[in-house]
Amino acid sequence: MPTQEILTRPDTDTNGETASHGRSLPANLEAEAAFIGAVLIDNRVLEELPIELAAKHFFAPVHQRIFDRVLVGIERQMIVTPVTLRPYFENDEGMKELGGSAYLAQLTADGQGLLAPRELAQQIYDLALLRELVSVGRELVENALDTSDEVEPMRQIESAEARLFEVAEGATSENTGTSFRSASHEAIRMVEAAMNSGGGLSGKTTGLALIDNKTAGLHNSDLIILAGRPGMGKSSLAMNIAFNCAEEHLRFQRDGGPHNYGAPAAFFSLEMSADQLATRILAEQAEVSSEALRSGKLNRDEFQKLSYAAQRLSELPLFIDDTPALSISALRTRARRLKRRHDIGLIVVDYLQLLQGSGRASDNRVNEISEISRGLKTLAKELQVPVIALSQLSRAVEQREDKRPMLSDLRESGSIEQDADMVWFIFRAEYYHEALRPDMPSETSSESDQEKYRVWEDRFLELKNRATLMVAKQRHGSTGNVPLHFQSEFTKFTSPNIKDYSDYGYE
Repeated sequence: MPTQEILTRPDTDTNGETASHGRSLPANLEAEAAFIGAVLIDNRVLEELPIELAAKHFFAPVHQRIFDRVLVGIERQMIVTPVTLRPYFENDEGMKELGGSAYLAQLTADGQGLLAPRELAQQIYDLALLRELVSVGRELVENALDTSDEVEPMRQIESAEARLFEVAEGATSENTGTSFRSASHEAIRMVEAAMNSGGGLSGKTTGLALIDNKTAGLHNSDLIILAGRPGMGKSSLAMNIAFNCAEEHLRFQRDGGPHNYGAPAAFFSLEMSADQLATRILAEQAEVSSEALRSGKLNRDEFQKLSYAAQRLSELPLFIDDTPALSISALRTRARRLKRRHDIGLIVVDYLQLLQGSGRASDNRVNEISEISRGLKTLAKELQVPVIALSQLSRAVEQREDKRPMLSDLRESGSIEQDADMVWFIFRAEYYHEALRPDMPSETSSESDQEKYRVWEDRFLELKNRATLMVAKQRHGSTGNVPLHFQSEFTKFTSPNIKDYSDYGYE
């Protein structure tokens, strides 16, 4: 077997490195040679690996080139052997120092790699991650010692955590594109998921059937902006969706099924505390008035409902972070940790305007909001999860006779609309109609005053508990309105019987 010195000679820019204090980087060249030999003897070895091995995971430069050519050959449905590989390495300088193309035959000489190819592949992969950790550590030390520029330790910590997350996910600094074959397989998987759901749902469920029908669910890497004026129920709807998604994941773990339409969820609340949000969820699930829950005015039956709901939800994979005044970079760091520890599949941020930027654009709020919205979209793509970000609307809505929101009402930045894959507005006409309530008529009131109140009351009863989710932008589908039912006493949104809304022109 050729010496380690030849195999690790730095003929590419990633080899021949040593760790600090003169120690060699972790590697097992014999394992690499044995594994490649096993693959050259039986190409089917690659089909049974516990991990996805790539050329970059090998330490020896020549092993990287051999394995890369092996993968190319298999992709072209070739039978890869030392003989079929020989033409590609006749002029390889690194191979010449190992005895030329005869080195390929030498790899298959004893066949020991066939005894444990899975274990060899796992070790090669693990050692590659260790080398990446060494690289991250070296960068961290060098950056910490360098005080020539502005000293920003928190930014260095966030950057190091981002790199560590990449290592944990099996990524490296090399950014390779996704093949169309891989992308098309994922597209087929989504179509299959939609078919298994009975048609319509290919992403994660919102728990609200009419929204799922309109949007096909919440899809990985999508940024969804949920906007509305104060009092419309933005936080309630977002919490309902996060809860429903987490509960569906819990149901799948318990009962199984052809596809998991739920996921553990993370709710970043910059406005409300975790105990306030938990109170809302308990009130919703126990169907006990939130006001009665806060005041403690519960009868025995209501308290039993509450206790049962708390017990039932004790295993719910819903994680609440109520840290105030988070920066976008700090939020991304916390989200990465939750992804690594709990494999979260949905992130909700309540709300976007309470996040802080990097500080570089603090003198310009529009630029800061643009930085935040881009950061949220980047987070959705990086973690491959849907991100729902709540957003305030400008006061322009209140100045119009028609109170229904529009995309131009998104507050402080047009980049929110640009970065979003979907923009939802939540609108409750009941809220505005209630503000027009005339004085309660008395026995001495005029006929016209009594009639005015009756007209107002009839319209109020028509609008009571009715809400509309307006899908104003959808990158992968049509826009339109979705009717919802809102129980204000429980802060709970549900899907109504669509027939009840047929005369209101909902699409």
